Amino acid sequence: MSILVIAEHNNKSLKASTFNTIKAASEIDKDIDVLVCGFNNDDVVTAASKTEGVSKVLEVNDRVIEHQLAEQVSQLIVNLSKNYSHVLAPSTTFGKNLMPRAAAILDMSQISDISAVVSPDTFVRPIYAGNAIATVQSSDKIKFITVRPTSFESVEPSGGNASIEKISYNLNDVKTKFVKRQESETERPELGNAKIIISGGRGLESAENFKLLNEIADKLNAAIGASRAAVDAGYIGNEYQVGQTGKMVAPELYIAVGISGAIQHLAGMKESKIIVAINKDEEAPIFGIADYGLKADLFEALPEISKELDLLNDIAK
Repeated sequence: MSILVIAEHNNKSLKASTFNTIKAASEIDKDIDVLVCGFNNDDVVTAASKTEGVSKVLEVNDRVIEHQLAEQVSQLIVNLSKNYSHVLAPSTTFGKNLMPRAAAILDMSQISDISAVVSPDTFVRPIYAGNAIATVQSSDKIKFITVRPTSFESVEPSGGNASIEKISYNLNDVKTKFVKRQESETERPELGNAKIIISGGRGLESAENFKLLNEIADKLNAAIGASRAAVDAGYIGNEYQVGQTGKMVAPELYIAVGISGAIQHLAGMKESKIIVAINKDEEAPIFGIADYGLKADLFEALPEISKELDLLNDIAK
C-alpha cells in the first residue's frame, strides 16, 4: 500500500499544509511518495526529500507546468495514481481545485476535508459547517482524499533522506492557459500558518475602518483575517476570508472583531487554541465559542487595546 501526496508550494518553498498532509498520510501507511511539479523548483524538491517520513520524491520540472494549473496536475495524478492506493492533497484552494478533477476522470469518489484517520479505508470528516462529524468508508480501489491541515500535526521538515525520481508527461494538449497571477504582498505572517490572527467583520462598517486592525496586528505580529460578510461588502480582499468557503485556520490566538459568528465562519476558526471576541451585541453567536468575550463598541475598544499593548511592550523593554 503506497500513498502519493501532492505537494503545495510556490516553486520556492513547501507550504506548511504539505507537512500536515504528510502526517495524515503516515497514519495510513509509512510508504509515502511526494509529487512536486513546477519549474525551477530545485529547492522545493530538496526540502521534500529531507522531510520526515517521505520515501521518494517525484519531480516534474518543466516550464509548461510552472503555474501548476489544476487541469495539468490532475492529468499527472491520473497517470501516476495506478501505482498508489491513496492520493492525498491539502484541503486548501490548491487541493480543492485539483483533487475532484483527478477523481472524476477515473470515476472515483473524493473524500473531502478529513480530520482523522480511522483505518486505511475509513476516515472522519466534518459536515454541516462542522456541526456534525461523519465517519465515512470508501471501497474505491484508489482513494482520493483532501486533508484538513489544522487537524493534523506537522511532520518535521528535516531528518528524511528520500530518493528523487524525475518524471515527465506530455501536457501540451491542455486547453487552459495561464494569464497572470495577482497576489497581495504583506510582511505579516501568512494567514493559514499564523500563530495569532485578528479578524474583522461587518461591524467595522467600511474598508477604511478595517485599517484599525493593522496597528494591533503589527504589535502582535499577527495576520489579518475577515469574515465573509466583510469580504462581500468589499471591505477587504477574499484572500483574507476565514471560514467554510475561505481559509481554515487554527492559531494559538484568534481575535474576532465585529464578527457575529455565522456557522460558516465558525467552521473555519473554531479549532483555534484561544478565541477572543469583541462585539457590542451580547447575543452574538461568536460569544458561544469564545474563551474570552468583550461586550463593547469596537471603535472604543481597539484604541484602548492598542494602548495596553504599548504599555506591555514598554514593560518588556
